[in-house]
Amino acid sequence: MCTVTFIPSGNSFFFTSNRDEHADRAIAAFPEQHEIGGKRLLFPTDPQGGGSWIAVHESGNTAVLLNGASKAHIHEPPYRKSRGLILIEIISNNSPVKEFEELDFYRIEPFTIILLEGKNLYSCIWDGKTKQVLTLSIYEPRIWSSVTLYDPEIIIKREKWFTSWIRENPHPSAAGIIRFHLHGGEGDPVNDIHMNREGRIFTNSISCVRHSGKSAAFRYMDLRSGITADSFLTFQKMVPVKA
Repeated sequence: MCTVTFIPSGNSFFFTSNRDEHADRAIAAFPEQHEIGGKRLLFPTDPQGGGSWIAVHESGNTAVLLNGASKAHIHEPPYRKSRGLILIEIISNNSPVKEFEELDFYRIEPFTIILLEGKNLYSCIWDGKTKQVLTLSIYEPRIWSSVTLYDPEIIIKREKWFTSWIRENPHPSAAGIIRFHLHGGEGDPVNDIHMNREGRIFTNSISCVRHSGKSAAFRYMDLRSGITADSFLTFQKMVPVKA
């Protein structure tokens, strides 16, 4: 939920998220299927907030959460509900973008959701006061870094690492993307893609979803336990993709 990439490759889309959290944050439950409103969703669960930071709906709609909006904000708890629960509410709806636009986010901490709905990609931003929906190209690789952890100069530097890596790897596999999320950077553990700030805040998991148009393959790496798990979700209705 703190570094996210979106990559079209071949006939697939890849959503990959590095979850950077405090050392005292409880280990998340591995991804599994959940039934919500009569529909199947696949996502890992945060035991503290009860929600998630990445989820796939049986329709093929996919959502990934980043903490913060376009600029850093002041943390002012208590908040009414966790952002992870908001993500599940949004992706559970038949039209997630419409749900984002209609939900009341009063006393919800700022967030950004990268959302694939049908054949459209969106960035849905809540800055604590206003909402914004940006339509993005599904053919352009992108990286996002949470403004709550990375200064603007570092975010630009990370974008350059990503651009350089994509130039050298224009059609990466899931394994190649995960390698970037593990090793991308310049040897600075404070700001590398796989980060560690003196053991206080660090990347504790990597989630990689391969969206093929007919199904989602979810590889989840828990970096604290060293366990990797694979799970799958077949889409109820095929979502055509072209990349």
